[in-house]
Amino acid sequence: MSLCLAAGAVAASLAIESFTLSWMHSIEKIRWEEDWRIEGSTLVITEARIRGSGAGMEPPAGALLRNGIWHYRPALPPQAVLRLTHSPYTAGYTLCTPTVCRPLADHLPGLGDHALIEIRPC
Repeated sequence: MSLCLAAGAVAASLAIESFTLSWMHSIEKIRWEEDWRIEGSTLVITEARIRGSGAGMEPPAGALLRNGIWHYRPALPPQAVLRLTHSPYTAGYTLCTPTVCRPLADHLPGLGDHALIEIRPC
């Protein structure tokens, strides 16, 4: 299985079956994380975490607080594609594979300041 990343003419492929996507909330500066798994032609979210709470980022009903981190499973159906905005005004996304964590932009050399990134199975 592979994960394809694309933003306009810039593209990359990673030979992985699962990944964690993380980012910092632009106002509260609190880390969010989502664990995803490739299942056929879709992406399935398996868990999400919020490392705190604040404006617009309350944990959902049923979330469990463990060691200061809210854990939950979003009620989100399998997704064919994830679309993320890359912006110079906020901290970028981080993509963790089972072996390494890197800024998502590092996988897409030449990524513009205002880019729409698509993540999908390939």
